[in-house]
Amino acid sequence: MTWKTAVADIPYGGAKGGIGCNPRDLSKSELERLTRVFTQKIHDLIGIHTDVPAPDMGTNAQTMAWILDEYSKFHGHSPAVVTGKPIDLGGSLGREAATGRGVVYATEALLAEYGKSIKGMTFGIQGFGNVGSWASRLIHEKGGKVIAVSDITGALKNPNGIDIPELLKHKEATGSLKSFNGGDSMDPNELLVHECDVLIPCALGGVLNRENAADVKAKFIIEAANHPTDPEADEILSKKGVIILPDIYANAGGVTVSYFEWVQNIQGFMWDEEKVNQELKKYMTKAFHNIKNMCQSHDCNLRMGAFTLGVNRVARATILRGWEA
Repeated sequence: MTWKTAVADIPYGGAKGGIGCNPRDLSKSELERLTRVFTQKIHDLIGIHTDVPAPDMGTNAQTMAWILDEYSKFHGHSPAVVTGKPIDLGGSLGREAATGRGVVYATEALLAEYGKSIKGMTFGIQGFGNVGSWASRLIHEKGGKVIAVSDITGALKNPNGIDIPELLKHKEATGSLKSFNGGDSMDPNELLVHECDVLIPCALGGVLNRENAADVKAKFIIEAANHPTDPEADEILSKKGVIILPDIYANAGGVTVSYFEWVQNIQGFMWDEEKVNQELKKYMTKAFHNIKNMCQSHDCNLRMGAFTLGVNRVARATILRGWEA
């Protein structure tokens, strides 16, 4: 997260934390009690200018609302203490779609380097939760062909392109990708090695490894998940000439719009959705060009360029503060 916020050029450090549980196994009231007790334990560790939690896997706007409410019992009403809140409690328009939208802006920036655009390209998307479903929807709107999709419930393929709005309705109604009649079911593991131009892993880490990396057929991989490519796979894919857009850049849309939400809360002035998306595009595009410049000056790939950019920014700030050894 520290390198990610540095690459995105937003004034945050980074941390991750959470509760080890399977939210699918818990009732809503159990989740609420769990979240409130967790907040009671950490309320003196988080704060508007100290540590601002944002939603990640297994959490949503409701979770953030509970944290805000519980925190406010100790510290008074403080909307800026968490992001990803419901709109009615000071959440930002565009936050829910932000990570997926950022992935699409990042993909556009990368493809433009190769004289290509989303329109007419084929996409395989692993994971159809928040990030995967928004990325699919936006790719579909821009004329890209999503030919394979998978999630925890199953996987689908359709060489002519899946009708994403219909699939979203089906998933909303049934909670599953199964029995959708706009595509054929496939083995979820096959998705990663399915024939497509662009592969977007949006689920868990470590899904591309030495077992499957050699069989990947995509020319571009956009890391919408955190750490989906393990180091061995990274090496195999690089040798094959696959272009990988690293996670610390590709999925930074979520934390960037969390920053916008925090800014809006502190100012007490909310932006319209068009401004949020416009600013997000500006940040994602600028970050891509900064990474490209690093790659050119250090003759390295995008992952090394992104890390070099992030680490350099943190190192410069550290030295300016007089912390050098």
